[in-house]
Amino acid sequence: MAHTYVVDDLGGFVVAAGQADLAGRSRAMLKRNVLDSIACAIGALDGELIAAIREHTEQFSSRPTATLVGGGRASVDQAAFFNAVLVRYPDLLDTYLTVGGLCHPADNFGAILAVAEHIDASGADFLLALAVAYEVQCRFSAQVPVMARGLNHALQLAMSVAAGSAKLLGLDAERTADSIATSAADNISLATVHAEPVSNWKGISPAITGMRAVYTTMLASRGVTGPKSLFEGPHGLVQLFDQQIDFHTAERGLTAVEQTYLKQYCSLIHGQAIIDTVLAIRDANNLRGADVERVTLEVFQGAYDFAGGGAYGDKSRPWTKEQADYNLKYLSAVALLDGAVGPEQLETERVRRADVQDVLTRVDVTPAADLTADYPQRTAARVHVVTRDGREFSREESDYEGSPTRPLSWERVVEKFHWLAEPFCAEGLRSEIIAAVDRLDEITIGELAGLLGAVSPSAQCPRSRPRF
Repeated sequence: MAHTYVVDDLGGFVVAAGQADLAGRSRAMLKRNVLDSIACAIGALDGELIAAIREHTEQFSSRPTATLVGGGRASVDQAAFFNAVLVRYPDLLDTYLTVGGLCHPADNFGAILAVAEHIDASGADFLLALAVAYEVQCRFSAQVPVMARGLNHALQLAMSVAAGSAKLLGLDAERTADSIATSAADNISLATVHAEPVSNWKGISPAITGMRAVYTTMLASRGVTGPKSLFEGPHGLVQLFDQQIDFHTAERGLTAVEQTYLKQYCSLIHGQAIIDTVLAIRDANNLRGADVERVTLEVFQGAYDFAGGGAYGDKSRPWTKEQADYNLKYLSAVALLDGAVGPEQLETERVRRADVQDVLTRVDVTPAADLTADYPQRTAARVHVVTRDGREFSREESDYEGSPTRPLSWERVVEKFHWLAEPFCAEGLRSEIIAAVDRLDEITIGELAGLLGAVSPSAQCPRSRPRF
């Protein structure tokens, strides 16, 4: 009898997943996250890097079978790449938090959307494939401290995109296992992409992973086999991480989306509660950046390491978008000055302006043991502000609106969508996109893609408000 590997078991889980496994609250929340991902993608269209990414996509595209958000068509792999860059670019996408790392399930969206349109899938089949991808990615992330071991979360994204793509292509369990094994084996990247000086690659790396996973899954569909010993074999992931890996495939429910965090601000997830707290102090006391003498941020250890000056490097002089949205000093300073942390606050000219560079020098970040102990169940923060005239304000937030404990509702994500998409599409088109996502079970994915292709690739008007 042939040996059954972990990846074979995972392939069987993917093939067996059915619509009944994505039920009730999980299905509704996945649609919410789909609309959130689309909002991020549209809101990124005028990003400083996006024109170059579009040129690259068009240069390397062959037979066009999938739509680019903002117009145009490309090959399935290049559409997966371009749309995934858009979703990630504003740093407003969903997040799944774990001890020793995190992942962004929305990184699956661009790739799964491209494959779904490539095969003319129904909206319901797209949702199921996306839910499978979320599940594979989050179940691995929940037990393996990928980033704590120096690797980037591209590893589990490679598995999840391959799983979702194989589901859409209707591959059997053996070919699905080959897809996952091949993709994961060639997509182990380093966590240094998040270290100072943070570069453009931070936001592009997941899109490359998704594109490669789509490509390798297509190869597996043609009979190319993968390394089945990916997990438990010699030099496999069990040996690499020195722990057993169990996807709990007997648990059929596709519920991981219920534990995802959504963002209100253009910032890494660790900054959301902090920005929320800073803005609450600012608004309640009518403060402005010029009023502030000193700000102290107490955060959990992961927030300090990623964005406060800890393990991932010094945060004293952010100079680019990528450095700014991974910098708690900058994010707090610009929130005090502008009363918002949206796409405009991450433009190069804003990041380098003297006012924010001055205020951020007066922000100190320190890890707090009690807040660290509560992570990842809570992303709590304490903020202390001292003004130039001697007033002191302190506030603690145990979590923020967007966390699993205080989830953003469908209606709030609709507000976020309007906020981000307003410059690129008129109200009528925005309403059509919202309705299409709401009715995704009843339409083809091509109908949604057509609407996304009708969005203007450049801003036609300014945003009417700084935050939603």
